[in-house]
Amino acid sequence: MISIEPVIIVEGRYDKNKIKQIFDTVVLETAGFGIFKDKEKAALIRRLARTRGILVLTDPDHAGFLIRGYLKNIAAEGKVYHAYIPDRLGKEKRKAHPSREGKLGVEGVTEEEIIQAVRRSGVAMDGRQEAREETPVTKADLYALGLSGGPDSKEKRRLLLKKLDLPENMTAGALLEMINILGGAPLLKQVMEEI
Repeated sequence: MISIEPVIIVEGRYDKNKIKQIFDTVVLETAGFGIFKDKEKAALIRRLARTRGILVLTDPDHAGFLIRGYLKNIAAEGKVYHAYIPDRLGKEKRKAHPSREGKLGVEGVTEEEIIQAVRRSGVAMDGRQEAREETPVTKADLYALGLSGGPDSKEKRRLLLKKLDLPENMTAGALLEMINILGGAPLLKQVMEEI
């Protein structure tokens, strides 16, 4: 098992079961949209973000991004990490039908994809923090490259997200945060040249 300090927040019990087989840390579930009405759990998450930090690991669908945004807002005073699993089409084995968007959730992707997502979040795993390039990308850089604010920015971001194996629903702000976690300006330059 891989040891990490932050508490991992997932959507449901099947996600929690999968994560507990991989990581040695506390894992909490939001009960999907249930978190929006559960003031006690929200207060607990707020406290955990201030003391240990939280790692948000939701499905790459619209619902997952709504829950992720809510958690980011309620825990803004603490340390919040974001792990994004890649978009994979399919359905979980236990389900009769795929999700509305046809994407696999946390429970449906491989352990390696989850480990990679957590590694890319910037969380120290087994006490080791990966060295990162310290040349950050700014909103102005995204604009200059046509990744925000332009008529075809959404399509350019879609291509970049696909190349980085990140979910297509990410906003420009979330993309900026992940680029800086993954490698900053050198990574962005390399990927833009490939596109």
